[in-house]
Amino acid sequence: MRHRFSRHRSLRRGLTLLELMIVLIILVGLMAIVGPRLLGSQKKADVRTTQAQIGNLGSALKMYAVDMKVFPTTEEGLDLLINAPEDEALARNWDGPYIEGGKLPLDPWGSSFQYEYGLGEGEEEQSAVDFPRIFSLGPDRQPGTSDDVGNQPAEGEEDSSSSSTEV
Repeated sequence: MRHRFSRHRSLRRGLTLLELMIVLIILVGLMAIVGPRLLGSQKKADVRTTQAQIGNLGSALKMYAVDMKVFPTTEEGLDLLINAPEDEALARNWDGPYIEGGKLPLDPWGSSFQYEYGLGEGEEEQSAVDFPRIFSLGPDRQPGTSDDVGNQPAEGEEDSSSSSTEV
């Protein structure tokens, strides 16, 4: 009898098709409930990471401006935080690189950060309260869309109900 019992026991080790289907239905149901929450958390984490990176770039720009007495223009961009100006007279004041590691970071979606700063029409100097606009194009990598993340709204956007996420 013992021999028959052990053979029957070895045949019963696998799952039946019905048991397997029940397990799959339970797993699919759990993923349907938990999946969207996890994806939403990742999006929030990416936005927060982007905001922190923009804050770090803003701090580096402030250090640059202390040494150089002016922020880089839009054309010069963030590159001046890691590379000295080509003009020797300006390069004497440059005390960089202003970013640790000597390399500009990428946003969580793999794109370079965008930078805007320059004199407006008819202005001779930037006012003391002006600060460069630093922003990420967001997950769609398209400028001027609602998923952009920046330290201030784009020109022409309202401050309080801006289409970009402000830092």
